[in-house]
Amino acid sequence: MRQLLRTNDPTRLAFAQALLQGEDIDCFEMDVNMSVLEGSIGILPRRLMVLEADYDRARVVLADNGFEEPGDL
Repeated sequence: MRQLLRTNDPTRLAFAQALLQGEDIDCFEMDVNMSVLEGSIGILPRRLMVLEADYDRARVVLADNGFEEPGDL
């Protein structure tokens, strides 16, 4: 798997997941439970991972929908 997106914003993460699922691209959210360790203040970013084979297509989908490069992608 390869990291596609890293963000502290749960709404951007949910939007990215919805876009990818709409294109039949499987994704996996990592570091979800880290908020328990940090006290739920949102300082540790979550990562959105995709299969290596889907990475290029996933980047295009997110870029076409307003996700910035290279900070987000």
